[in-house]
Amino acid sequence: MPRNSRIILCCLLALVLFSATVCPGKIRADAESTPQTIELLIKSVAQSRLMFVRNGKKHTSHEAAEHMREKYAYFRSKVKTPEDFIRLCASKSLLSGKPYLVVTHQGTIPVAIWLRQKLAEHLQSQHHSRDVRLLT
Repeated sequence: MPRNSRIILCCLLALVLFSATVCPGKIRADAESTPQTIELLIKSVAQSRLMFVRNGKKHTSHEAAEHMREKYAYFRSKVKTPEDFIRLCASKSLLSGKPYLVVTHQGTIPVAIWLRQKLAEHLQSQHHSRDVRLLT
């Protein structure tokens, strides 16, 4: 192989590797879809066994998850990202404007903060598992 061809090939390989680290979500073919991630968030709510507060009334984790699922069905056309889901379907009441709350062992916090933490943990675990797959 001529020297120029090897240089071009190395440059292309470096560009592909750089793109994969800068834009992993765009290159990775096995990336999780937004609906899958949203379903994971809803399941996190349902399985949490925490108390959720909506408009001053307490609700079980299963009731809160079902409410979020119904709002997601209503707003589905506007939800493009998991963050959209949190903002539109899981953070506050459309009627009163009051934030949804979750009662944790540390105290009561807005559901939006709790879900963003769950989303960050999920994305971090996906990133870690992607790195492990790249190494194997």
